[in-house]
Amino acid sequence: MRDICSTHEAVRRAKPILKWAGGKRQIISDLVSSVPENFNTYYEPFFGGGALFIELSNRGLLKRSVISDINGDLMDLYRMVRDRPDDLVNALSSLRFRNSKDDYYVAREQYNSMKRESCPEKYALLIYLNRHGYNGLYRVNSRGDFNVPFGSYENPSLPGTNDIYALSDALKKAQILNADYREAVKTASRHDFVYFDPPYMPINGSSNFTSYSPSGFSEDDQRDLFHTFLDLSEREVFVMESNSGTPFIEDMYSGFNMFRVKARRNINSVANLRGPIDEIIIRNYD
Repeated sequence: MRDICSTHEAVRRAKPILKWAGGKRQIISDLVSSVPENFNTYYEPFFGGGALFIELSNRGLLKRSVISDINGDLMDLYRMVRDRPDDLVNALSSLRFRNSKDDYYVAREQYNSMKRESCPEKYALLIYLNRHGYNGLYRVNSRGDFNVPFGSYENPSLPGTNDIYALSDALKKAQILNADYREAVKTASRHDFVYFDPPYMPINGSSNFTSYSPSGFSEDDQRDLFHTFLDLSEREVFVMESNSGTPFIEDMYSGFNMFRVKARRNINSVANLRGPIDEIIIRNYD
């Protein structure tokens, strides 16, 4: 496993530009210390905020990468960061929306009206909505409209120019896909490394607050992911997964290496049930 003290001095150290519900910055040291010592191509098919990819890139540990997510707007944003950072920086600097409920809902309506567009202004709006919306959620309704409510934060900020350019540098060698996770890992082969960070199994009935895509991610989807985990293992691909520490998940992966970590999660719809929860990290290697 990886020595977490090793590091790589990049010209610009990247960091996530989005808040992300269930993001991995809280447990990043646990994840990095669990990465295989040596691997070829890195795959992250539930990319989200990309915290592990960014940390591994900062440490100079990535030779080649394939990153993907079923959220097309999200991956188009990362393509914009990679390929047109100047345009995105200019669009962000041109935003005139303030930290107010009225401005937020105007911005949300404008963003939802741009479904078929792929322009810097749309992805600047996505960043604004992410930083000002509730708890870093990306939630859509059955029509695919973004419907996360206003977050009421005291002083939210947007990523700076250096943040955009640093992430652009990190993404330069990454293949960026908008695909189902099964499609995204089809090319993974022996000694490649796949990291799964799926939508978590809810720990209780009130914690399932987000519908990330119109189809959601059900218990059957969790079983399908497990079978993909098995298939990759048979192909001698290194696989690591993070998920919620529920009996359902633990029983399903009982034949693999697992350990628990604590992370604070704030997406429970009942306020007094928010706080540290058990997450598990699962590996098919020692």
